[in-house]
Amino acid sequence: MNSQTKHSLIERMTGAARLDVHTFEEVEADTTATTQAFIVVVLVALATGIAYLGIIGVGGLISGVLTAIIGWAIWAGIIYLIGTKLLPSPETHADWGQVARTMGFAQSPGVLKVLGFIPVIGGLIFIAVSLWQIVAMVIAVRQALDYTSTWRAVGVVLLGFIPYAIFMYTFVVLLG
Repeated sequence: MNSQTKHSLIERMTGAARLDVHTFEEVEADTTATTQAFIVVVLVALATGIAYLGIIGVGGLISGVLTAIIGWAIWAGIIYLIGTKLLPSPETHADWGQVARTMGFAQSPGVLKVLGFIPVIGGLIFIAVSLWQIVAMVIAVRQALDYTSTWRAVGVVLLGFIPYAIFMYTFVVLLG
């Protein structure tokens, strides 16, 4: 993929799921891809919710989608602040939109969470896909923040997860 090419949502989701660095660079640079990243977040939330529809019901599905959207925006903000203010590298030049777009697409493997309903293996699929998403998240953060070190990106993701988890737990408790 060259930097001038704009790929479809499906092509970008596939590239992100394949952990293709060029895909993350493309969505980072394409300011019009924020809507696509939003769509990815919604699709993954729906896939996750559908897998557990029998447990959470339709109301849970709707609140889960809203929580996923809010969580994506907040986690992107946290990662942006940590990555650009606390742990920037000399090469780091990023804005919230770049981080949000790459993090949104990093969720792409999550569409497979719809298979979580399958007896016996559904839970294993869910765990495997979640780990895949974490790896994609690290690559997304590395590319969005222009890091040369994957370990720096791992650190930012881990540090960012702590306030994100506290916020999301609080948010879910307030909803429930």
